[in-house]
Amino acid sequence: RPGGEMPGERTLRLQHGSRIQALCVLGTHLTADVYGVAPAGAVAFGVKHTEGVSVEVAFRGRAEVGPAPNGTRWPLDEGTVLRFSMSRASTEVNDNKVIVSFYTEGGQPIDQAGVFLTGISLSLDVDADRDGVVEKNNPNKASWTWGPEGHGAILLVSCDRESPLSPAPGCDDERVYSKEDLLDMSRMVLRTEGPQRLPRGYEILLYIPISDADKVGVFHVQNPFFGQRYVHVLGRRKLCHAVQYTGGAAELDFFVEGLRFPDDSFPGLVSIHVSLLETLAEGVPHTPIFTDTVVFRVAPWIMTPNTLAPVNVFICSMKDNYLFVKEIKNLVNKAGCDLKVCFGYVNRGDRWMQDEIEFGYTQAPHKSFPVVLDSPQDKGLEQFPVKELLGPDFGYVSREPLFEAISSLDSFGNLEVSPPVTVAGKEYPLGRILIGSSFPTPAGRRMTRVVRDFLFAQQVQAPVELYSDWLAVGHVNEFVTFVPSPDTKRFRMLMASPAACYKLFREKQKEGQGEATMFKGRYSGMDTKRVTINKVLSNNIMVQQNQYVQRCIDWNRDILKKELGLMEEDIIDLPALFKLDKQGKAMPYFPNMVPMIVLAKDLGIPKPFGPVVGGECCLEHRVRSLLEPLGLRCRFLEDVSSYHGRLGEVRCGTNVQRRPFAFSWWYATP
Repeated sequence: RPGGEMPGERTLRLQHGSRIQALCVLGTHLTADVYGVAPAGAVAFGVKHTEGVSVEVAFRGRAEVGPAPNGTRWPLDEGTVLRFSMSRASTEVNDNKVIVSFYTEGGQPIDQAGVFLTGISLSLDVDADRDGVVEKNNPNKASWTWGPEGHGAILLVSCDRESPLSPAPGCDDERVYSKEDLLDMSRMVLRTEGPQRLPRGYEILLYIPISDADKVGVFHVQNPFFGQRYVHVLGRRKLCHAVQYTGGAAELDFFVEGLRFPDDSFPGLVSIHVSLLETLAEGVPHTPIFTDTVVFRVAPWIMTPNTLAPVNVFICSMKDNYLFVKEIKNLVNKAGCDLKVCFGYVNRGDRWMQDEIEFGYTQAPHKSFPVVLDSPQDKGLEQFPVKELLGPDFGYVSREPLFEAISSLDSFGNLEVSPPVTVAGKEYPLGRILIGSSFPTPAGRRMTRVVRDFLFAQQVQAPVELYSDWLAVGHVNEFVTFVPSPDTKRFRMLMASPAACYKLFREKQKEGQGEATMFKGRYSGMDTKRVTINKVLSNNIMVQQNQYVQRCIDWNRDILKKELGLMEEDIIDLPALFKLDKQGKAMPYFPNMVPMIVLAKDLGIPKPFGPVVGGECCLEHRVRSLLEPLGLRCRFLEDVSSYHGRLGEVRCGTNVQRRPFAFSWWYATP
């Protein structure tokens, strides 16, 4: 705009009777006030310029901007400015020029002013359209948007460990041990073109804001005489890097890594800048005359629901679970995935594999890899994720509270994720995270804030808080889980239901099976007294306690229907009974079938030891009748002595690593 600088524009101070020198970055403009430098008596001016320069004339107060072809004369009005730009890079310093000639009223030339121009192309480039190619000067490289039509580059957090020499995940290390390290990083290219050297007084600087110093790291590939070297140039203590200008047309490769996943204090966006600096005179500090910016979003940590294909199943080997491990192995073999057994020297007596870790992954257009989230609930398995999982292309992340007390709700049995859902037209293509909490009462246990904040900050699986503090252990997976289905919904939600259990038992009582006995066979976790359907139905205290439990579950049912967009036909109620401990917290009366292990169509369900009717457990029969029509195969596993007696079930003692979603998270719209 006349009288002021436009974006990518800077002002030159022409001097009549002399020639100045200037550097012009392609794609930007230089402006010069013609009227202010005109000699006395001048009423018109003309412009001549070399072929590589474009010149426009602008008038203050008038909108039009017109080209200034060689030889044309213009009236010299107050506010008249010239705008220069260059369309191609220079091969030598000062190889282009613009000459302004001033004329008297009679047309006589009285003086000249001019500028020698050196053109340089400077572009900091990233994969802004997410196609795996770092294209030149993408117009969207300095911003980031979500959705199918979105744009913006993506960074992976280097949270794996490529080398056994590295003492920590890659994001804690400022070294590159091999080319494999670079495969996790996003390529960034600084493209330059110009003369063999920059004019004196200019330099190129790559830098990051101090607020991003702990969130991004940049490595530069150098080629010394004895092979490539990867130098850490930005991140942590390094805020800027002077770029060596090589002359001609050049591409300098940089590799960028994320150092932190998004969190409550970090929305996930980082920026990197390159500036061309100029000094007006020796001893005068440099100032930027051109800046190019790129923006990255750090890829989130993503959970995987039961409906995704299993890859590995993890279980702890204990002195008392040999038969259980054997049953799990048979189930895993049927499902076509692998079993990973964690032995005593690693698990140190801790059998609760689900409580220690949650498997997820992170993804960029060029790569994805699994990442395990480590629970702050550190017990015997504390070292397992670092010693046994962290490695090449297997990442690790943890969140530890500084001041909050840790409760059982911080175990990851209290962390679940739904399959993809659509809620009132809003799509959640990666599902929604479910965590248990203490509401609706202000007191009680909640998942520690630092973990909740981390889960919410990932944005792509908007968490839903449920009420789980009514349970003794307090985990959401005790009353809700998901299984695949072959219809358009693609899944069913399973919920524990005392009402369904009482309904089944009353049916059997009406059929004359009231004396059918529970807890037959290998069951050592309950009372040794004979328990029948009649005794259960006549136990008024248990009836009242389970009415309370059903109300707690129904509270969550309403939340889940609303937040996951579910109808009643999307929910299957599995029979369950609970009893209250001395603190009024609920615990399963018989093995709870909801905390099952889901391996595609093969289900490992806790054996409930329900009333035996006609030689078959009526609870097992009911569950088969509900799930087998969905194409699922039910296998009931005896977990009483190993897990149920310690307030856990099959799901609590196992953990499943699954394949990632086929859907790319950046196409979502949070």
